[in-house]
Amino acid sequence: MKFVIYSKAGCPYCVKVKEVLRRINVEHSVKTLGQDYSREDFYLTFGEGSTFPQILVDDNKIGGCVETIKFLREQKLL
Repeated sequence: MKFVIYSKAGCPYCVKVKEVLRRINVEHSVKTLGQDYSREDFYLTFGEGSTFPQILVDDNKIGGCVETIKFLREQKLL
């Protein structure tokens, strides 16, 4: 499984999900607002009003930090 985290600076949930994935040694990449994508691109991809972070697994949207933790538990990775 390949995780992609769409994050932004100063987001505590972004920090949390990155730390969880690092601790369980799950391959992931991080895309940062303003460096790798614009806010407009973010809303086009995830929908107007979406919050940070947003996580993709193998190009499938799974949601934010809470949904990612739930997904990891369901997959017996956490």
